[in-house]
Amino acid sequence: MSVTATALQSVAYAVAGAVASYFAFVALLTVPFVQNQVIYLNNVTLTWFKDVNYPEQWGFLHNQVTPFHLRTGDGETLHAWHILPPGLWQQHAEELIQEPAGLTPDITARKSFELLRDDPDALLVLYFHGAAGTLGSGHRPPSYKAIYGMEPNRIHTVAIDYRGFGTSTGSPSEQGLKTDALTLARWAMNEAKIPPERIVLFGQSLGTAVAVYMANHYAKLPEPVHFSGLVLVAPFADVELLTATYRVAGTIPLLEPVAKFPKLLAYLNRFIRDKWPTKDRLAEFIRLHEEASSGSSGSPRPGYWVSILHGEDDYDIPWAHSEQLFWHAVNATEPAGISFEELEKEKPESRVDMGAGGWAVERRTARGLVKEQILKNGLHDRIMGYPAVSLAIYGAFHHGREPR
Repeated sequence: MSVTATALQSVAYAVAGAVASYFAFVALLTVPFVQNQVIYLNNVTLTWFKDVNYPEQWGFLHNQVTPFHLRTGDGETLHAWHILPPGLWQQHAEELIQEPAGLTPDITARKSFELLRDDPDALLVLYFHGAAGTLGSGHRPPSYKAIYGMEPNRIHTVAIDYRGFGTSTGSPSEQGLKTDALTLARWAMNEAKIPPERIVLFGQSLGTAVAVYMANHYAKLPEPVHFSGLVLVAPFADVELLTATYRVAGTIPLLEPVAKFPKLLAYLNRFIRDKWPTKDRLAEFIRLHEEASSGSSGSPRPGYWVSILHGEDDYDIPWAHSEQLFWHAVNATEPAGISFEELEKEKPESRVDMGAGGWAVERRTARGLVKEQILKNGLHDRIMGYPAVSLAIYGAFHHGREPR
């Protein structure tokens, strides 16, 4: 056998081995445990050698962040951070500095909790982070700072590590994360006594699915609960579409090669346990608000505010997912519906071009607003700390009323 033939044979074996390994990996994705690791990546902490009970390591002021625990109804313990806006911290610095540092056994005994509960002007963001990591990983700490950027005296943030993430107990699942989100919302409204009209739901990546679920869940109750707004950063439409487009670490395609064979992809999607149908839940949420009345009381629903932000250079979750979400939301505002193609033709009429900063388009009705903002740069995580997020949070709190 010639040297050339031997080389070609070696290449053929290598290609065959790579293909076989890939399809073995695809087969493993039908196993629920493997699915969990791929969807949630909860065992990748990204905060090695750092104690998440001492947030000063991420540049926060001493006791600006209070770590505490929440207990879920099914017996799990969630690790949480309550983040004070810096202007408020400065006003009460002497008392805050004297308090013990680290994990508190009773959040209600802390000055920070008092400042949240007893201030009628306090605003609260419930923060749902993406897959992998902990409360202190990557660009999350800078994003907390962006959240209170427009109002450094009023906007508090409470973030949780879902079950199985960081030091929280348990193992993640769609049902489990739903329970975690509801636990946080009940704590905010029942213990911290913050009315929903002073609460904004913020989600990034995986967290957008959690935030949309919770907004829709509360809107569907016999006596609906309506939050001030939804801010969704780098969202995905649903897990089935995500499997066809997602790239791990922005480089390794998950099922993109399989997506070239729609029937095979559809077959594999039958094995997905956690569907996270965000586009359908968001559409249902919008339809509920577009109705004239609410629940058994018959009183009008308050206006809704949904802001969707995505980076055009997001290699993890392509911004086409935000296009899908925006379309499903707008379609829900139209009694006769609107096709994706029809909406694309309409967009230029209301599109605001911001040059190198990207562009934005919105659909406003008598009942509320949905806004899509695509930034030229931002990647998947860096965008969270951008001023666009600060403005979106501000708008979600102050739509339909004058800011104080």
